Amino acid sequence: MLTLIRRAYWGVAVLSGVLLAQPLRAADMVSPVTPDLKPVVTEQGWTYSIAPYFWAAGLSGDVTQFGLPTVHLDASFGDILKNLDFAAMAVAEARHDRYSVFGDLMYVKISTGRGTSRGVIANDVDVSSETFSGLIGAGYSVFQGDAGYLDIVGGMRVWSVNTDIGFHGGILDGVSASDGATWVDGLVGLRANYSLTPEVYLTGWSMVGAGGADVDWDVAAALGYRFNERFSALAGYRALGVNYSNNGFEFDVVQQGPIMGLVMHF
Repeated sequence: MLTLIRRAYWGVAVLSGVLLAQPLRAADMVSPVTPDLKPVVTEQGWTYSIAPYFWAAGLSGDVTQFGLPTVHLDASFGDILKNLDFAAMAVAEARHDRYSVFGDLMYVKISTGRGTSRGVIANDVDVSSETFSGLIGAGYSVFQGDAGYLDIVGGMRVWSVNTDIGFHGGILDGVSASDGATWVDGLVGLRANYSLTPEVYLTGWSMVGAGGADVDWDVAAALGYRFNERFSALAGYRALGVNYSNNGFEFDVVQQGPIMGLVMHF
């Protein structure tokens, strides 16, 4: 996990270095998940964007419920269509001059089954994980130029997690339980955007924090394409991890996989 975070921060740092080498001027403000367009400006100077997206994220890590053995999850993003029950995700942002306010909502329900290593406690385990994550934050552009920008950002993420675990075979045959938790984490980080051509751009972000969880982190890198001033698309890779434990409930997982989205500006 630490290696993945270091690589993501290194990628954002490289992108930030490229930005610092560009001539700086206050223009063409864009979102870290939206392209560097010339949007329609309101009378107040605000620009807005919304981006529904799909994240084919696999789920790996450990889930524990009070009084039951720890269950290790390992559902790769290649099996997402088989394991995914439902998903809804969207990003929205408002920007004015150097300032931005943004939100990221995500709801995912994944069901998976796996065999145990020895089959003594149980032959196999069924796990259903229902996760809601809501991030709200604000940013300030410390550098901005013709080709891109670099933002310092901070925000708060609300988590609500519920898991159902059922054991089959072995000593715990027929045993099942449901548990969950809700908590809030504070995060800080960087977001950057760099235009390769008028149509093609690179974007990325890296955030880390804690609060209710011992650690909460989110990193991504994507390539975007502008169709026009109203619509664009992006594709990339995102990884998000959280380690929460309290009163016998543990949710220590990493979700990672390809991400694709359609961005609308108004």
